[in-house]
Amino acid sequence: MSVSRRTFVSRCSAALGVISLRPTLSAWTEPRGATQAARPPRPAAAEYDKILKLSANENPYGPSEAVMKAMTDGLKYAHRYGAPDGGLVEAIAAHHGVKPENVLVGAGSGEILDVVGTTYLEGGRRVLGFDPTYNSVYQHATTVKSEGIKLPLRDDYSQDVGALVAAARTHYRDIGFVYLCNPNNPTGMVVRKNEVKQLLDGLPPDVPVLIDEAYHHFVTDPGYATAIPYVLEGRQIVVSRTFSKIAALAGMRLGYGIAPKEMIDHMRPHATGSINTAVRWAGVAALADTTTQTQVRTQNAEARKTTAAALEALGYHVLPSETNFFMVDIRREVVPVIEAFRARGIAVGRPFPPMTKQLRVSIGTAAEMSQFLDCFADLMRSAKTATGDPHA
Repeated sequence: MSVSRRTFVSRCSAALGVISLRPTLSAWTEPRGATQAARPPRPAAAEYDKILKLSANENPYGPSEAVMKAMTDGLKYAHRYGAPDGGLVEAIAAHHGVKPENVLVGAGSGEILDVVGTTYLEGGRRVLGFDPTYNSVYQHATTVKSEGIKLPLRDDYSQDVGALVAAARTHYRDIGFVYLCNPNNPTGMVVRKNEVKQLLDGLPPDVPVLIDEAYHHFVTDPGYATAIPYVLEGRQIVVSRTFSKIAALAGMRLGYGIAPKEMIDHMRPHATGSINTAVRWAGVAALADTTTQTQVRTQNAEARKTTAAALEALGYHVLPSETNFFMVDIRREVVPVIEAFRARGIAVGRPFPPMTKQLRVSIGTAAEMSQFLDCFADLMRSAKTATGDPHA
């Protein structure tokens, strides 16, 4: 966005009247799991390009040169069925130290989540997990005539593994699988490796577990670890990953699941196989491009730390995130604030009930986060003036 900081702040000030309105959210903050009928129209390209996008936890830097070249080279097969794909499954298997038979690829990790739901919620079995979390698994459950058993987060917004184990044992005969998003979306908080072990050791051994590691690559907490080694032990576990975040391929749709062969064989008939040729080649290149991944992780961590410190200095608490987004307690309902940002061309995260006073913000570039902070400070300062409450 070619806007000066002074002009940007001025525009934010003009949006203050919006903060008291009761809005309708736009496509900029629409959850991915919404039905096509429920989605608002997509903005035109010219309008979309003007939006400061801090709502969907995307990679603001875009694909690396190596990934772009791989996609471009792969387009020579665009007119062919069953063309070479660069050995995507084999590359994923080698990357994780598993066999190709342990890998199932999908159009984004969202497809893997859906496939797990379709496979293991047969006969009305239910998915057990926390709320709020990534809601796609619960939305998909309704499409297969099932539902979720949702446990609340702790008061500090962490996920209570002990409560999850207890609920699984209580509802043992009704459970199709247990879902754990780690790190969790929308909080950005991790379940540490000792707690993951506690979960897997505490569950009945025949209860499948889906661990969603979409944001794995951003974690720096040494107490966290991937759950993929449990696949090698033969546990009933599916670990899902995506190329949408660290590899910046959100619009190209590529993800995968790692699981024991028996589980992959059970799930495979429910997968669509609708993955385009270009992104298959891109995925292979992304796995090899560890240098860019390290750069993105470092830039993300620096921008997150700087932004969180600035918000804390303004008096707004930020949850301890390990991802490319964070939640900040704005001490007022988020929906009018989301619309106030939107009126000035900034898309921030949608509401996540019951955390209706916590605003989720995706991490952009350093310049983008500076623009966000300018507008945030102005909005909050003016809201305090309007209410006469210095603690609002």
